[in-house]
Amino acid sequence: MTAIPCSADPRMPPDDEVVTRYLIDGFAARSPEKVFVLFDDGSAWTYAELRQRIRRAAAGLRALGVKQGDFVLSWLGNGPRALATWWGLNYIGAIYVPINTAYRGNILAHVVRDSGARLLVGDHRLIPRLDEIDRAALQSIVSSGGEASDMPGLAVLPEQVLEGAGEDVPDPDRPIRPWDTHAVIYTSGTTGPSKGVLSSYMHIYSTGRAYPIDGNDRTMVNIPLFHQSGVGAAYRMLMHGGSIAMVESFNTYTFWEKVRQTGTTTLTLLGAMAPFLMKEPPSAGDRDHPLKMATMVPLGDDAPAFTARFGVDIYTAFNMTETSCPIFSEANPTARGTCGRPRRGVEVRIVDENDCEVPVGEVGELIIRTDTPWTMNHGYHNNPEATAKAWRNGWFHSGDAFRCDKDGNFFFVDRLKDAIRRRGENISSFEVEVETAAHPDVREVAAIAAVSEFGEDEVMIVLAPVSGRTVTPGAVIDFLAARLPHFMIPRYVRVVTDLPKTPTHKVQKHLLRQEGVTPDTWDREKEGIIFKRQSLR
Repeated sequence: MTAIPCSADPRMPPDDEVVTRYLIDGFAARSPEKVFVLFDDGSAWTYAELRQRIRRAAAGLRALGVKQGDFVLSWLGNGPRALATWWGLNYIGAIYVPINTAYRGNILAHVVRDSGARLLVGDHRLIPRLDEIDRAALQSIVSSGGEASDMPGLAVLPEQVLEGAGEDVPDPDRPIRPWDTHAVIYTSGTTGPSKGVLSSYMHIYSTGRAYPIDGNDRTMVNIPLFHQSGVGAAYRMLMHGGSIAMVESFNTYTFWEKVRQTGTTTLTLLGAMAPFLMKEPPSAGDRDHPLKMATMVPLGDDAPAFTARFGVDIYTAFNMTETSCPIFSEANPTARGTCGRPRRGVEVRIVDENDCEVPVGEVGELIIRTDTPWTMNHGYHNNPEATAKAWRNGWFHSGDAFRCDKDGNFFFVDRLKDAIRRRGENISSFEVEVETAAHPDVREVAAIAAVSEFGEDEVMIVLAPVSGRTVTPGAVIDFLAARLPHFMIPRYVRVVTDLPKTPTHKVQKHLLRQEGVTPDTWDREKEGIIFKRQSLR
């Protein structure tokens, strides 16, 4: 099928620069021998082989009855089958609905039910979890990597059904357009059931445009393909004609070896990834690698030290599943803790609860709009109430508290729901975490609100020490006393081996909140350590 121009609107790129099917066909024709993807097992696909594999998967999906516009679930770890399933679906204009590989029980049932999907392609080791839930509209399962046991009421099919239909893929019923939905990606659901974010091809394309990369780069995809960061990393290298190294997950101890083996030049460091790497002992090979730039989110205090030690330029950004990197920084930003500035084509405001803009320096909610259609999400699947709440007054409401300085730098303060209010003071859990993580013996930390004996919020930190080191609550409090105002200094400190995290390395604060003040939690007030407001007189 010949791609047709998107429109006469000069802001809109042509279809063959945006839509996955046309990108794959185009680069396979222009650069057939160029390697597009390296996998963990050492295998690789050129652009020509990529097209062959994707067309084969697409033909298999069509033979199973998948049509343009259908929703199909993918429950797979990073690897060849996950990539072929995603782009095989997109090749025929179907919609990719990935499931977090950690899901089970009610949260799994919600995604299966909400998607309305009739077909699931899943890892054979995960499929037995479906026995525990209501499978809603699901009719068929393709078992990847091995056989799965029979399930009453479901057709359980071998993986070979996706390979045996050849490569003859008919054209979709209508051209695939940039505003068509390419994926529904479910958010973490920390405040309620997960919401399925409707993402168009134009949405993911716009995210990719934010990054300073080109077709000579190779990015490491070590974030799962059920996460926007993993999906975005793979797609933006396709749109630029670059390449990817797809690995199962981030591992501190093998990270630099993987970078060297794969020739990775660019990647994203989320959450605690950068601190984990920085707290490893220095090595003579710290600069012996091809990595040139990394996007560090959030931007830690150790970013300059990371650049000095590893010779890697650091960028930072603000993004969420629903947006398209609206805020991005220059290389090696100097404003401490910044997310950067709004990129071209994006308008942002910081507002109060009535959507009225707050003065420079004050905290409010970040809201966003763009000058080109379809460059952010187009709602939540089957959830018009949440869509209307987020998209009101012509702006997308992020749910994140931000502030902006006089130079136009934007700073993330907290998720609105994570803010702690203690004795009339609003406290950013993020800022408490940044200062605590600066302690040399702290590997990772989460700040949460804990209910005191008086029924009000108190600040609690749950931290894990650097491997091989010990850290005492008293020493951490002494450290923070010189770095935080008195009202932000935690009352409660709990030391654990590891913080509970999702497969995308996000700390599961809701679990820590549920546990609250445990018997092993240290209470500084019971130790007689009290901080009072410093007099200005």
